[in-house]
Amino acid sequence: MKNFTFYVITLLFSVFVSNAQEFQGEAVYESKTSMEDATKQLDGNKDITPEMRKMIEERMRPMFEKTFILHFDKTASVYEEEQKLDAPGQGGGMFKMMSSMMGGGGKHYKNIKDKRILMEKDIFGKEFLIDDSLPAIKWKMVNETKKIGNYTCFKATANMPVDKTNLMNMRPKKGAEEKIKKLQEEGKEEELRKTNFMDMVEMPEAVEITAWYTPEIPISQGPGNYWGLPGLILEVSDGKTMILCSKIVLNPKDKAEIKELKKGEKVTQEEFAEILMKKIQEMQEMRGGPRGGGHRGMGRP
Repeated sequence: MKNFTFYVITLLFSVFVSNAQEFQGEAVYESKTSMEDATKQLDGNKDITPEMRKMIEERMRPMFEKTFILHFDKTASVYEEEQKLDAPGQGGGMFKMMSSMMGGGGKHYKNIKDKRILMEKDIFGKEFLIDDSLPAIKWKMVNETKKIGNYTCFKATANMPVDKTNLMNMRPKKGAEEKIKKLQEEGKEEELRKTNFMDMVEMPEAVEITAWYTPEIPISQGPGNYWGLPGLILEVSDGKTMILCSKIVLNPKDKAEIKELKKGEKVTQEEFAEILMKKIQEMQEMRGGPRGGGHRGMGRP
C-alpha cells in the first residue's frame, strides 16, 4: 500500500509537470536556528553582565531567525532572504557580513532540470557567484503524514552532504566547550582571547535531515538546496535549523523573474568554502595580532 501511494503521487507529479507550462508560485519560509552553541561562549564570562548578554543575544537574533521567499516554476526557482531595515543600534556592517556567512543575503538559483545551482555570496564587499551541480539527495519515504496549513504533507528523510559555504553548519569540536570553560574559570583571559576559533569548531561531512512535502503542489522544489521530492517541501529540519513555510501563493498576479544569476566571480562550492575559511583565519590572526583592525584584499587564494 505504501509503494502504491508513492507510485500514484509520482504519476500525478509527472502529469502535472508536463502540463504546467506557465505555472508559477511563491512560498514564504521562516528559518530558525538554535542559538545555544553561540550563547554558550558567553557563559562564565565575568565581564558580561545579564544586561550585556541580553543586548548581545538580541543583536545576534537576526542572524538566527530569517525570512526567505522562494519563487518557483516547474523547473527552476530563486530563493532569497527578505530584506529588513536594521533597528537602531543593531550592529550594522559586521552583523550583516556574519549574516551573509550564515546562509543569508544574496540569491539562490536552482534548476532541477539541468541539475545546477547558482548562489550569490559576498565577503568584505567582494562578490562571488557559486556555480555548481545540484547535490543529489537520496530520500527515504516515511509512511507518516501531517497538516501544514491547509496542505497534507508526507514525511521523508535523508543523509545529506553539508553545505560548507554556510557557517551555520559548523559544530563545536569534542572538548572545545570544556576547554573554553576551563580558561574562563582560571581567569586566563589573554589565552582565551588568542584561542583560534577554527581549532574549536568543525564542519561535519553530512547531516540527517527530515522533510515534509505536499503532493498537492507537485513541484520538485524546496528552500535552499533541498529538492527532489514529488511535491513542494514545506518544512525541513537538520536538528539545529528548522525551515517552515508560512505562506503560499500559486500563480500570483505579479509573476517573478526566475532566471540564472550572473553577478560575481565564478567559483565552485568547494572553492568558495576554502576562500571563506581563509578569510575567517585571517580575521582571527588580525584580532590577536599586534596591529589589530583593518582587513586585507579579497583576492582568490
